[in-house]
Amino acid sequence: MIEKLTKNDIEIINNSFFNKEKMISELEKNPYGNILIYIENDEVIGYIYYSDIYERTEINQLEVRIDKRNKKIGSKLLQNYLEITNKQSSLEVRIDNNVAIKLYTKYKYRIVANRASYYNGVDAYLMTRDIPKNVENG
Repeated sequence: MIEKLTKNDIEIINNSFFNKEKMISELEKNPYGNILIYIENDEVIGYIYYSDIYERTEINQLEVRIDKRNKKIGSKLLQNYLEITNKQSSLEVRIDNNVAIKLYTKYKYRIVANRASYYNGVDAYLMTRDIPKNVENG
């Protein structure tokens, strides 16, 4: 099950995978921040943290618990995020994260730039996804 999380909801989460103190801090610093969580058996096993900035959105972080990967949870989170936002979207991803790059490419993201040393000395790709034509043209 995927749910949108509010600051109040974060307080009740007790889960070592989901760092609630970090997410509370992120939301306090980011007035555009939103979080979708994937819950299984009353436990957060994945989330997508994104910024909804006027006419576009930016994925800040998408993570699935290691023991729950390769079960389409990342795809479900990304698909839900895209259905909610329906806007131009961007993200940065490590150039050596082939699994994530493949996922984003599946959802029509494309590499548009290289960010040198973006992740502690490791390069990243800037990827963008345009607004689907049927949404853009009404």
